Amino acid sequence: MLNFLLWCILFVVCWPLALMALFLYPIVWLLLLPFRIMGMAVGGVLELLKTLLFLPARLLGGGR
Repeated sequence: MLNFLLWCILFVVCWPLALMALFLYPIVWLLLLPFRIMGMAVGGVLELLKTLLFLPARLLGGGR
């Protein structure tokens, strides 16, 4: 909701910039999508490594 309000203020102040932002937002989102997917994959691998690293401690009763 706040983003929409800020966009409305930008539209009143400078409508060409607001319209350009409105049309460029989906393109920028699509360009950044592979980086988000890569971040999720790297996060998953790091979580797997952390789990494997702490597995002996969990087996010995040091876990939750």
